[in-house]
Amino acid sequence: MADSYSVVADGGSVSPAVCDFEERRKGIIVGLLFVCLLLAIVGATVIGPFGLEFKDVLAVLTAHLTPGGDVSAINKLHNTVVWDIRMPRILLATGVGAALAVSGGVFQGCFKNPLVEPYILGASSGAAFGAALAIVLPTFLFSLQLSAFVFSLVAVFGAYGLARVRGEIPIVTLILAGVIVGALFSAMLSILKYLAADAALREIVFWLMGGFYYAVWKDVELVLPVVLGITFLLLTMSWKLNILSMGDEEARTLGINPELYKSIFIMLATLMTALSVSVVGIIAWVGLMMPHAARMVLGPDHRFMLPTAAIMGSMYLVLCDTLARNLTTSEIPVGIVASILGAPYLIYLLRSKGKTAFGG
Repeated sequence: MADSYSVVADGGSVSPAVCDFEERRKGIIVGLLFVCLLLAIVGATVIGPFGLEFKDVLAVLTAHLTPGGDVSAINKLHNTVVWDIRMPRILLATGVGAALAVSGGVFQGCFKNPLVEPYILGASSGAAFGAALAIVLPTFLFSLQLSAFVFSLVAVFGAYGLARVRGEIPIVTLILAGVIVGALFSAMLSILKYLAADAALREIVFWLMGGFYYAVWKDVELVLPVVLGITFLLLTMSWKLNILSMGDEEARTLGINPELYKSIFIMLATLMTALSVSVVGIIAWVGLMMPHAARMVLGPDHRFMLPTAAIMGSMYLVLCDTLARNLTTSEIPVGIVASILGAPYLIYLLRSKGKTAFGG
């Protein structure tokens, strides 16, 4: 089936041998990008207000990650800076970047629209309302993350319920339902901001800008396994996403139920997005920008595009977080850095390679 997609995508003029060569080449590129991600993680661990050398970071990582490593033998201050402060936020940025980028690629494939992003079904608005509610009413909602996650899912399921017509969910209706639900939660968020005390209002605004300031290993242990598991599941079904991208009629002709698989893809991507937003707040652009960048590197085949987008999304958020905590003495919310870097980059893509990437 994967070969069928390649042949269809290339107009039937490419031989299987050429396809195999192209796929091996794409696999090598994905592997090289993964090595770049590992180097970016190590580099981000070295860079910071507290001066560390590469050998200091290597000593801490070796002590923790190798069997028989003696943590008590390394410098305690180095261990605290590297292992307790920097590594959790860098790994959390890696997981969230991958989650948002893969979700963006899945949404764009399902909706056949290059401008769709993970928050299209109201996930961000619902999470923002849930977080604000937990901040304003801490007595009734004990966990900000849990409240954000629950209301994010409520928003998405609400959009699904509104969009369902006679057992089917037309894409246009689903997008409109997402806009309606998002607007409703945004309005309720405005009410909470209007009623909140000054301290609570500042906390709400800070959370809405997104950031990894409070990242701990507990967050990493919560987010990374879910992101890795859902991403692996999506990759095993990525050839079906290729077929869905060709249109509903073509999918039915090839034996794929488009409504069923679109629902599965969208729910998995939304679950991953909602979990990420609930932990770090709202970070825009990653889910919109990284799938486009991945398509320009390896083309539209989701079998290669999704892992490429995941790696590039991870590298992008690691870079943004490193800039956010080093540009000034007081940390800048990473959502601001991502937007400042993302807007000109997307303009560049549209102006230089828009026709190739988006058609038209």
